[in-house]
Amino acid sequence: MSIKERLNFDQDPVYLIDGTALLYRAFYARADLSRSDGFPTNAINTVMRVLMNLIRDEKPSHVAFLMDGKGKTFRNDLYEEYKANRPAMPEPLAQQIEPVQQGVELLGLKLMVSDGVEADDCICALAQKYKAERPVIILASDKDLKQCLDDNVVMVSQHGRKETIYTLEGFREKEGMEPTTWPDFQALIGDSADNIPGIPKVGPVTARKIFAETGPTLEDLRENYTRLPEKLREKVEPELDNVFTYRELTRMKADCCDVPLDDFALNPVDADALLAFLEEYELRSLKRIVPAPTSKVTAAPSTKKAGKPATADGMLSLFGDAAPAPKKDTAPLEATETDMVGDLPSLAGEDIGLTFEDGAFYIGFEGKEYRYTGPIPDLIRALEHTSIIATPSLQELLRLDEGWDYILSSQWFDLSLAAYLLDPEARNYSWDRLRQSIFQDGRSEFADAAESLHPQAKGTAALAYMRGIENQIRQAHLGKLMGDLEQPLIPALVSMEKAGIGVDLDAFKDFLDDVAGQLSALTRSIIKHAGEEFNIRSSQQLASVLFDKLEIKAGAKTSTGQRSTANQVLEKIRDAHPIVEDILEYRMLEKLRSTYLEPLPKLVDDASRLHTHFNQLATATGRLSSSKPNLQNIPIRGKYGPRMRSCFTATQGNLLAAADYSQIELRVLAHFSKDPELLDAFRNDEDIHTRTAALIMDKTADEVQDDERRNAKTINFGLIYGMGVQKLARELKIKQTEAKEFTERYFEKLATLKKYYESVVKDAEEHGFVTTLAGRRRLLPELHSRNNMQASEARRQAVNTVIQGTAADIIKMAMVAAHKDKKLKELGARIILQVHDELIIEAPEATIVEAGKRLMEIMQGAADLDVPLKVDMGIGKNWAEAH
Repeated sequence: MSIKERLNFDQDPVYLIDGTALLYRAFYARADLSRSDGFPTNAINTVMRVLMNLIRDEKPSHVAFLMDGKGKTFRNDLYEEYKANRPAMPEPLAQQIEPVQQGVELLGLKLMVSDGVEADDCICALAQKYKAERPVIILASDKDLKQCLDDNVVMVSQHGRKETIYTLEGFREKEGMEPTTWPDFQALIGDSADNIPGIPKVGPVTARKIFAETGPTLEDLRENYTRLPEKLREKVEPELDNVFTYRELTRMKADCCDVPLDDFALNPVDADALLAFLEEYELRSLKRIVPAPTSKVTAAPSTKKAGKPATADGMLSLFGDAAPAPKKDTAPLEATETDMVGDLPSLAGEDIGLTFEDGAFYIGFEGKEYRYTGPIPDLIRALEHTSIIATPSLQELLRLDEGWDYILSSQWFDLSLAAYLLDPEARNYSWDRLRQSIFQDGRSEFADAAESLHPQAKGTAALAYMRGIENQIRQAHLGKLMGDLEQPLIPALVSMEKAGIGVDLDAFKDFLDDVAGQLSALTRSIIKHAGEEFNIRSSQQLASVLFDKLEIKAGAKTSTGQRSTANQVLEKIRDAHPIVEDILEYRMLEKLRSTYLEPLPKLVDDASRLHTHFNQLATATGRLSSSKPNLQNIPIRGKYGPRMRSCFTATQGNLLAAADYSQIELRVLAHFSKDPELLDAFRNDEDIHTRTAALIMDKTADEVQDDERRNAKTINFGLIYGMGVQKLARELKIKQTEAKEFTERYFEKLATLKKYYESVVKDAEEHGFVTTLAGRRRLLPELHSRNNMQASEARRQAVNTVIQGTAADIIKMAMVAAHKDKKLKELGARIILQVHDELIIEAPEATIVEAGKRLMEIMQGAADLDVPLKVDMGIGKNWAEAH
C-alpha cells in the first residue's frame, strides 16, 4: 500500500526528497560495493534503488530531489561555528555525487541543488508553497523539518528497517507544541550535530518547563523570564540574546525557493540512457526494476488533509524492494525424485546447494535439482567429497541428524550465517526471506541468478544465493570469521542443545511452594495497605491506588499519557509508603514463579534434562542468546539467585564445573586502549576496581573504602555500555554535578581511555562500521544522523560493539576449542551450557577436577591479548555450588 493510500490522500502528493541525507545514509548503509575497477558505487546503487522503488510503488506525479550545494550558507554568516564540528565528506562519497545526480535526472526527477541555503530550506519553502494546492510528503530524517508539518504536509523518515510517519496531529500529541514553535524549542536545547550550543544544561525536559512558565516562543521568554525559578533564571538570563541567533540557525528559510509546481512533474524515463548508465556503473540487478515509460501528469486540486496513517502490511521501504511476479515463460525446472543414492550423479568436487523442505532433501547443481527421501547416512556419504555445500542452516541440519558433522566444516557454506555476518541487525535470516532476496535485493551479485532461476527452485536457489553473497563476504573480510570461528561453532552449539542440563524437580517444587506462600502473604499486605481489593497486576488500578487514594506523588508518564507504575518509577518512591516495597517484592517473586518455577519443570525430557536452543544469529554484537527456554537470564545474584541455580544439577555419578571469564570486557578494553594503568593492573593481577578507585581518589589501594571501590566498579563497567553522567548519578545515588566531577577525574587519570573511545568513533564515522578482534563487523549508518539521539546511540554502539563483540569472539573461540579437545573427551566431559562469559561442563566425579582444569587452560589460551585472560572455576553437584 502506498503512502498516499495509507494517509487517505485522494490526490497525488508532491514528494520532496532530502537528497543529501539520503546520499549519506546510502553510503554508510552498505560500505563495500564497488565497480570492477574499484570505483565506489554503494551510494549510487542504493539511491537509485530507492528512487526506482518510489516510482514503482508510489506512482508519483511530482517529485523533487534536493541536495545541498557547495560553500557556506547564510547560517555561517550568522554564526561562524555553525557545523564547524562536521568531518569532511569521505572521498569515496564525494566521487559518487555527480553520478547520483545524473541518475536522478535519467529517472525523470527534478534535481535541485541549493545555493546559499540548505536543501532543507528549499524543502520547507516548497512545502509552504504547494500545501494549499495538494498534499506534500517530505522524505527526510532531519528533525528541523518537523517545523514544516501542517494539515496537508507529512514527513516520512526511515531508520534502518523502521519507518516513521510524522503528521501534524501526531506532532502536537507527542511534543505538546505547534510546529511553528519547534525552532524556539530547538534554540534552547541546542543541536550538537550542527554545533549549535543552546542554553548550557538545558535539555528537552527543562526546555518544556521553561516554556510552560513563560509561553511557547522566545519573545515570550524574553518578556517573562523573571517568572522562572531562580535556578532556571540563572541559566536563561545570560543567553537571552544568543538564543535568538540559535533559532535562526534552526528555523527554515521559507522564502528561498519559488519554483512552479509543473517543474516537478515527473518526466518520461529515457530507458536506453538509464540502462546504459546502470551498465556503466555495473548495477545490473537494477535493470529489472527500471520504471516503465512515464508521461507528465497533472491532477485537480484537493482539500483532503493528512489524518492518521492507515494500517497496512505493505510499507514504503527506503532500503528494500518488493519481489517481482515470477515470469510466466520460465522453463520447467528439471528435477528427479529418487530414493536411492545410486540414482544421484557423482557429486565429487562439485559445488552444490542443499535444502531440507517438506520432509525431503533437495540437491541442486548445474541447473538441475534432485529430490531425495532416502536414509540420511547414505546421503551424507554421497556428499562427503563435494567441494562446497551451500545450505540455509547447518544448525538445522545437525539438529535433524548429528551425522552431518561427518562432513568437514570447510565444505559448508551456511547461508543464514553469511547473511547475518554481513548485516547483523536484519533479524530475519529465514530461508524464505533469503530466497526472495535473490529476486528483490537489488544487488548486482544476484542479477544473473534472478534472470535464470526458476521461482520454485530449492537446492539450486541455495547455490545461487551462495554465488551472490560469497563475494560480499570476501570484500567485507568476513571469510576468516565465518570459516574459522562461526561455522565450526555450530556443531558445538547443537551438541550442547542435545546434552541439556539436569533439573532437580523436587527442588523446583519446594521453591515454587515457598514463593506461592510469600505471594499470598504479600497480596494480603498490599490489600491491607490499600484499604481495598484491587488487581495488583493491573497498572491502571495500581496507579489509582498509589497516586489517587494514597496520594503518593506520581512520577513519569507512559507514552500514552498514563501515570507510570514501572519498576524504575516505583524504585524512586520506594520510601514514600510501605505498599511500594511490597509491590516491588511481589513483582520480583511473581516473575520467578511465572518465568521459571512453573514453566521450566514442564519442559524437561524423560531423563529430567532441560534443553535450550542456542541462537547464533540474534545479536548485533555477536553474543549468543538462548530460547525455548531462555537459560541465559536465569537469576545469578540477589536473594533468590543461588537457590534458583541450585535447581540445575549434574546427573547421578557426575559433577558440574563452571568456568567464568573474570572481567573479560575490561581486559579487552585494556588490550585495545593500551592504557598503562589498566595494562599494569591486569598484568600484576591486581583488583582493577580498587586500582581505579585509588587513582581517582589519590589514595593507596589499602586506603580505598568499599563504597569507593563500588563506585569505581560502576564507572568501569558503565563506560563500556556508554553510561552518561545522568545514569551514573542515578546508579551511584549522587548529584549530577558530583557524577560529572567523578567522570572527569576518571578520564584525567586514565587519559588513554578517552583517546581510545574517540578513536573508535572517528574510525567508525570514516568507514561506516566497527570491527572486533575476530573481524566481526557492525554497520553504524546512524553515526551521521542529524538526530542527536540516534547519532549519540550509534557512538555508544560503536564502542560497545568493539568491546562486547570481542568478548563474544573470545568465548566462542574457547567453545570451539573445548568441543574439539581430545583430553576433555577422554575425561568424559562435555559442555552443556554457555551463559554470557561462563561455560559449564559435566563430567564423572572421578575426572571432574582434571576436566575443570583443562577447560580453564583452553579458555585462558583462547586469544592472545596484551593482558592475561583469567578464569574463575568452581565444582559442585549443582550450578550454584559450581558457580
